[in-house]
Amino acid sequence: MGLLITAPLLLLLLLFALSNRQMVQVALWPTDWSVDVMLSVVVLGAAAIAFLLGALTVWLTELARRGRLRRAEQKVALLEEQLRVLKSRNGPSPPVLLK
Repeated sequence: MGLLITAPLLLLLLLFALSNRQMVQVALWPTDWSVDVMLSVVVLGAAAIAFLLGALTVWLTELARRGRLRRAEQKVALLEEQLRVLKSRNGPSPPVLLK
């Protein structure tokens, strides 16, 4: 299944890279540093950096959410244990009739 999605995407990336072979000059603004690179490398590199920054943002958000989930699960386990102890102390509870 993964190959059915990955292969066409890789083919599109390859076609993009082969179609955009023009050289562009990439410079770092406050300095005089510059380099000539193929246009496809610049575009794909920028897309890769944006993807990694987005993935890092999602990962950090999920990390906080997992911490909250872990604390909630620990609290539920503690409350279930307390409920079990209270039920064993008071004996069996009478059945509840629903109307």
